[in-house]
Amino acid sequence: MFKALVLDQIDGKTKAEVRDLEVSDLPNEPLLVDVDYSSINYKDGLAITGTGRIVSQFPMVPGIDLAGTVTESHSDEFSVGDTIIMTGWSVGERFWGGLSEKARLKPEWCVPLPPGMTSHDAMVIGTAGLTAMLCVMALEDAGVTPESGEVVVSGAAGGVGSVALRLLAALGYEAVAITGRAEMESYLIAMGASRVISRDSMQESAKPLEKQRWAGGIDTVGDTILARMLAETHYGGAIAACGLAGGYKLPTTVMPFILRNVRLQGVDSVMCPKETRTVAWQRLQQLLSSEDLVEMSQTISLEEVPEYAEKIVNGQVRGRTLVKLTAQ
Repeated sequence: MFKALVLDQIDGKTKAEVRDLEVSDLPNEPLLVDVDYSSINYKDGLAITGTGRIVSQFPMVPGIDLAGTVTESHSDEFSVGDTIIMTGWSVGERFWGGLSEKARLKPEWCVPLPPGMTSHDAMVIGTAGLTAMLCVMALEDAGVTPESGEVVVSGAAGGVGSVALRLLAALGYEAVAITGRAEMESYLIAMGASRVISRDSMQESAKPLEKQRWAGGIDTVGDTILARMLAETHYGGAIAACGLAGGYKLPTTVMPFILRNVRLQGVDSVMCPKETRTVAWQRLQQLLSSEDLVEMSQTISLEEVPEYAEKIVNGQVRGRTLVKLTAQ
């Protein structure tokens, strides 16, 4: 027997409950994994609270991230004793996920834990950190360098934003954090922001083109903030967009693109090819120290997950929230 968080839908409402399961309850996949850590992302919060239509079938074990050790393998790719990371691939949405002491996974969903990285550190990074790294790589691909000017980060106190600030600082960029929580300023500076600006100022409707302020940006919010970021981006700059916490609409015009040669690059980590994931994880291991990761994270138990899911949906959590699952 082992413990897992299980979601059911009763009378149209999502109920989250920690239950005892048996290995035979798990899906029939080639890898059986003892899960060391999982985490709670914004998408997990939506799934667990039933706020968003994330889960496609019930019952469901949520959790889009996990890191752990292979204990049974019917795959040539991984052996018993290998430590793996799994993020994305609709796990925790269509397939049973990581908020469980044991999980069965497809090998194509997994990447090896990079040498020098622990399961704990991998889950501080998680989907949020992988997404942040992919955003930074998108800016690099667009030619945005530390010498180009300031890079702005929206939703900076969240998981993606916190890791993005640390990565940008490690690479020598001057990062500007956008937040709606003034009390987060000292935390954001510690994460690597050169300065912090108010979310309110960025939510004001933008003209098609505004004064050029940003060499690039990483946006987790969407809607009016993304529209203003685009209108304020330098000629030849780029914005990497990866989230819609503020809304899915984009009230902008073609003018930033055709008059300033601005690039809007979408970034998805869910279906990101395995080769790109592997490169991104290797870079994350090189750029983030254990001290960085401790500063931006907190660890909770499986029983505390429903409470923290509510908090993350309501914007009351900073950085990354880990869930410890097996004794180490």
